[in-house]
Amino acid sequence: MAEDSGQDKSEEPTGKRVSDARKKGQVPRSKELDTFVALVTASVMLIFLGKEIALGLMQLMQQQFQISREIIFDPKSPSLYFGQVLLDGILLVAPFILTMGLVALITPMMMGGWNFSTESMQPKLSKFNLLKGFVRMFGTQGLIELLKAIFKTGIILFVAKILFDYYLPEFMGLSAYHSVKAAIYASGDIIVLCLLILSSTLILIVMVDVPYQLWKYKKELKMTKQEVKDESKDTEGNPQVKGRIRQLQMAMAQGRMMQDVPEADVIVTNPSHFAVALKYDQLGAGAPVLVAKGTELIAAQIRNIALGADVPLVAAPPLARALYFSTEVGDEIPSGLFLVVAQVLAYVYQLKAVKTHGGEKPSMPKDLQVPDEFRQS
Repeated sequence: MAEDSGQDKSEEPTGKRVSDARKKGQVPRSKELDTFVALVTASVMLIFLGKEIALGLMQLMQQQFQISREIIFDPKSPSLYFGQVLLDGILLVAPFILTMGLVALITPMMMGGWNFSTESMQPKLSKFNLLKGFVRMFGTQGLIELLKAIFKTGIILFVAKILFDYYLPEFMGLSAYHSVKAAIYASGDIIVLCLLILSSTLILIVMVDVPYQLWKYKKELKMTKQEVKDESKDTEGNPQVKGRIRQLQMAMAQGRMMQDVPEADVIVTNPSHFAVALKYDQLGAGAPVLVAKGTELIAAQIRNIALGADVPLVAAPPLARALYFSTEVGDEIPSGLFLVVAQVLAYVYQLKAVKTHGGEKPSMPKDLQVPDEFRQS
């Protein structure tokens, strides 16, 4: 959609975009890097282990021509004998094979890391599209791969020609100055050294290909501004829908809060702008709990519910503001307000006692001292 509208992909890929790409099997990869590491490792391994492997294989071959008559004519011995020879051969080349397998596992971590995607293995009809195939072959990517192949072939041929001219006289003179066995060893050393040098020349291709593959991968994942907005909506939700959900959540929370107002012991008011409902369990060990609070219309609703439920209203503006800003619904009041709230609750309990048993109505405490750190202007 964004591409059809002509928007440029100028935005950096988001984390979700990169994560989705990895799930599809899209990670930066350089075949040249894999080839370079594998060839250099193989060359180094042959330098250190090649002679031992060659000697071991030669000994195994010699053993095949020295089989005793008893082994040949024993029905069970040949299978056991050749099985042992096969096992010895595998053990000889096992270090080389295991090292190359380990390199094949580690090399992807150098660029893109390990990634396993079942989605990339699923058959897609688009892969059998001849038109897209021709576009891939003769498009920009195909041209770049062709230039890389020509450059790589040219470098290898150039270095191979230098090595050929340098080592040819020595190679041709091996049989004249060495025994057959020594000549074979010497020629093997020359071949392995040439292989290492030729493999090392691929570093020039790797130095170009790795930055290019990283740039190409990042470019393919870039997004238009509209795609970023759409992803934000999908991830975080439509702002209008989220706003409506918040409204419904606030309405539900207010509804639950209003249900607790009739159970409160006292409503501390501003008297008209703030209203805070407190409940205290005299048998419990906790502090008074704020069960409802609000300003303006919500404060008026709290006061109306309280009047209908015969919950005392106490006008104490500094205390009402202090409780409103310092305590959330459902939390105990701060310890700094214990004393002043205790004075209010004592007054409320005296009122209830007068209503129940009669007597002189108590006077509202006038010196309610709210600590300075809780005062709100």
